Amino acid sequence: MPSIHPTALVADSAKLGDRSVIGPYCVIGPHVELADQVVLHSHVVVDGDTRIGVGTRIFPFASIGLAPQDLKYRGELSRLEIGCHNMIREHVTVHPGTRGGGMLTRIGDHCLLMAGAHVAHDCLIGDHVILVNCATLGGHVQIGDWAIIGGLSAAHQFARIGPHAMVGGMSGVESDVIPFGRVTGNRARLEGLNIIGLKRRGFSRDAIHALRRAYRMLFAPEGTMAERLEDVEVAFADNDMVMEIVTFMRGDSSRGICQPSLEDAA
Repeated sequence: MPSIHPTALVADSAKLGDRSVIGPYCVIGPHVELADQVVLHSHVVVDGDTRIGVGTRIFPFASIGLAPQDLKYRGELSRLEIGCHNMIREHVTVHPGTRGGGMLTRIGDHCLLMAGAHVAHDCLIGDHVILVNCATLGGHVQIGDWAIIGGLSAAHQFARIGPHAMVGGMSGVESDVIPFGRVTGNRARLEGLNIIGLKRRGFSRDAIHALRRAYRMLFAPEGTMAERLEDVEVAFADNDMVMEIVTFMRGDSSRGICQPSLEDAA
């Protein structure tokens, strides 16, 4: 049975999972579905067509599933899906999708959204992603698994940030960030690979060295990007990690790819 504090306001049609906890002064809308063991600590608002997975914890003053900050939004009952075992800290805002973006915002499993982070409409976020304090995602941003977005950083609408990438604090990301890449600055520039993150996650020395060789080829000063991409695709055809970067760079995007300065590419 769920535990509901007497000061909480829960719509009759909301669905609450077994051992879910609704703390003081929380407000739960009529189309909300909480899985087992979801915890809303206090003063949390969850509304809209929102699904929250098993074991996710949401801290005070978070606003989840309310109407997006999009002037084209006309009240359509778009969706927000939040996976399992996430931690959503104080004052986080997460908005549902819109008709212009597939009607869905999705957050995967085991993510950490620190205080004040913002996930706008139609964002698609993978698993094990960390948004550090006040990180801001514009609409339609895509973030791959294990990426980290530093504090006070912002990602432009439609930007893609690849798996295992690292965005340094106070960075403005207006171009796509390759998988395993590390960017920083205003506007963000590619500064190499996210070596620290790769080591923490147990990638082998050989795997990291292969990524470094591919990175140097991709961003060498000689030739065009198309030529270098072709060369890397041939040279590393059997390397899944390098091919993940190649596939990412060949994917559809309106933002271009973050580039390194000449000294960082060397």
